[in-house]
Amino acid sequence: MERESMEFDVVIVGAGPSGLSAACRLMQLANESNSEISVCVVEKGSEVGAHILSGAVLEPRALNELFPDWQDRNAPITTAVTEDIFYYYTSKGGAVKLPGFAVPKPTHNDGNYIVSMANVCRWLAEQAEGLGVEIYPGFAAAEILYHDNGAVKGIATGEMGVSAEGEQKDSYVPSMELHAKYTLFAEGCRGHLGKQLIERFDLNSGKDPQHYGIGIKEIWEIPAEQHTEGTVIHGLGWPLAESGSSGGAFLYHADNNQVYIGLITDLNYSNPHVSPFEEFQRWKKHPETAKYLQGGTRIAYGARAIAKGGLNSLPKMHFPGGLVIGCDAGTLNAVKIKGNHTAMKSGMIAAETVFGALVAAEASADLVQFDDELKQSWLYDEHYTTRNFGGLMHKFKGLVGAGLVWIDQTIFRGRLPFTLHDTVPDHAAMKPAADCRKISYDKPDNVLTFDRLSSVFLSNTNHEEDQPCHLRLADATIPISKNLPLYDEPAQRYCPAGVYEIVEDAGGPRFQINAQNCVHCKTCDIKDPSQNINWVTPEGFGGPNYPNM
Repeated sequence: MERESMEFDVVIVGAGPSGLSAACRLMQLANESNSEISVCVVEKGSEVGAHILSGAVLEPRALNELFPDWQDRNAPITTAVTEDIFYYYTSKGGAVKLPGFAVPKPTHNDGNYIVSMANVCRWLAEQAEGLGVEIYPGFAAAEILYHDNGAVKGIATGEMGVSAEGEQKDSYVPSMELHAKYTLFAEGCRGHLGKQLIERFDLNSGKDPQHYGIGIKEIWEIPAEQHTEGTVIHGLGWPLAESGSSGGAFLYHADNNQVYIGLITDLNYSNPHVSPFEEFQRWKKHPETAKYLQGGTRIAYGARAIAKGGLNSLPKMHFPGGLVIGCDAGTLNAVKIKGNHTAMKSGMIAAETVFGALVAAEASADLVQFDDELKQSWLYDEHYTTRNFGGLMHKFKGLVGAGLVWIDQTIFRGRLPFTLHDTVPDHAAMKPAADCRKISYDKPDNVLTFDRLSSVFLSNTNHEEDQPCHLRLADATIPISKNLPLYDEPAQRYCPAGVYEIVEDAGGPRFQINAQNCVHCKTCDIKDPSQNINWVTPEGFGGPNYPNM
């Protein structure tokens, strides 16, 4: 049966910072030139912001360009950073507070704001709709459509109301095709359609593999006497250093006596016994963290992968018929520990490129001019000057790596006469379990530390149970036949939501997928050592429902 279709000038997949910034900028340009264009944004979350999770300290540089009067527009950006603190955690009880001069200049947060990016995106969506953009939450882009000549034609939304056996239920809603002259893919880190585009058009040819981290975050409401609004704390070292892993922690004092806390574990860790979720629980018990949380209440939980490979891993972002932008491509600045301003800027550059092509009536052309626009922007300069961060931290790790980053950023200002590459994909860094130290994690105390299931409950995650599993195994035998004996099946530890379990049945161990728990972090798609798990979009409206992450 032929699907219904709708026609637009531009379709944008994903209502995050990059997608919404692109939509707003497109309509600004259209209004400035008295042009009429149609722009549609589809978002798989139940509402704009439902799937947005970020630290987040926002650098307002891109926002200042997009909406110079954002304060007059009542943007939910009110908590200015007042203090920067950086720790090196030496042990479970010790920490060294680094002096300001020892922290690379780009990592400082003067002029930045502590925000909920979910709420910032809701505000951006209001601005976009006010400019004439159509936004459709609850519609998951499930398929890329192509013209006969191979150019991208648009997307098709996923069917709804299909049972796990593939049969249409009473609630069945067919998919719909959205056709566009240009389609922008802004799905966030490891977007499942972006991944297909990168492979189909060989966009990462000549590039380092993308590198990732898994960020696990909670929001706590703490006693007023323990709260200092505007204080930003970052740290590295313990507990990840104990297993030879890398990453970093954050604790941001937001408004209303709330703190945003989290741990980012680099997904190039080698010990399959590592559990990023449990490492985060351990970090909360460190005295320099616990002193803020004692007597507080945990009110939200979530997790999301971040793309942190930088310039060396940034794919070509244009292809016939569209662009892949923001964290879908990997525009985060890892030295700054920020990706929202860069995602927004990539969306704005995309909008200007697409609008120019629309005016020139070059529909479905390969937007090669995007490369020039990108290279002339401050976004490219940020990426160029931080291109060695990943190589230095992954090769030298810990304080040595951080010290070399300081030299690179402070003395040479990111312009060392060479480029370090990291060519080992994160999933390939995993060592056999027998060669690694087994890690014993404490049971949760339900005061500072908690289990996965109670955490997932706080993420408001929900999926229609009777639907096809969105976590696809290329070979259903691999988890037990290969990954269990070789790596002690790490999926049961790297997943922050308890999706994967090894269940002992009468016939032996069985690999169980609890897809209803999935918070859409994409870690399994990235870290599975056999690259056997493929994350595809579930029904629209499914997944977490973050109120203010």
